[in-house]
Amino acid sequence: MTSLVSLRGVSKTFDSGTQAIAALDLEVRVGEFLSLVGPSGCGKSTALRIIADLIVPTTGGVTWPEGKPEIGFVFQEPTLMPWRSALDNARLPLELKGIARGDAEARSKQALARVGLGEFEKAYPRELSGGMKMRVSIARAIAAQPKLLLMDEPFAALDELTRQSLNDDLLKLAREDGITVIFVTHSVYESAYLSDRVVVMTPRPGRVAADIAIAQPQNRSAAYRLTSQFTDAAGKISAALGHAMAA
Repeated sequence: MTSLVSLRGVSKTFDSGTQAIAALDLEVRVGEFLSLVGPSGCGKSTALRIIADLIVPTTGGVTWPEGKPEIGFVFQEPTLMPWRSALDNARLPLELKGIARGDAEARSKQALARVGLGEFEKAYPRELSGGMKMRVSIARAIAAQPKLLLMDEPFAALDELTRQSLNDDLLKLAREDGITVIFVTHSVYESAYLSDRVVVMTPRPGRVAADIAIAQPQNRSAAYRLTSQFTDAAGKISAALGHAMAA
């Protein structure tokens, strides 16, 4: 598979003196779903922000072999504007890009429909559940038609049933649109369910401790969580995480 983005020898030390990551080498391939798993503070979110060019690395660099694509970012909190409706929130990045209003509205409506909120275009954040707010955040990201989607623990605060539903919807969207996803999670089971590949990171400063390929069916459902294939994948990730913590 073609490389989409590569990190080589990337480290980041903040002004406080905290070194978040050190000598991080990571390659992400076009079209794959890659999860980053590791203990709190190991630099997973820092790595995402470096890829998004929101943070400048202290050393090392990021390269885009095929050119830098359109990037979407979904944060742990939905970060919706409380005075804007779901549709207006989804349209915001398109407005900032100067997309014509008619086109921006059509794309935003379609994005909301695709995440199951077609009937909630006029609803304000205060009228939406936590899961619905996160769906608006995802709609806002996909309305910009990204080729790379960065997701920083987006489902961590949600109940298990909502989380599983959003996992399924995310896989469907990524598959339909050919989106490459880099997904940060603390959940071994979530990473085992979603990913083509899981990178386990060491405690701070974060490095790659293990790179685990996950062989699984393209079309996953709740039934997949009951298979030995799923539990074996989760077991491998859990063992790698345990070794990284012990080291």
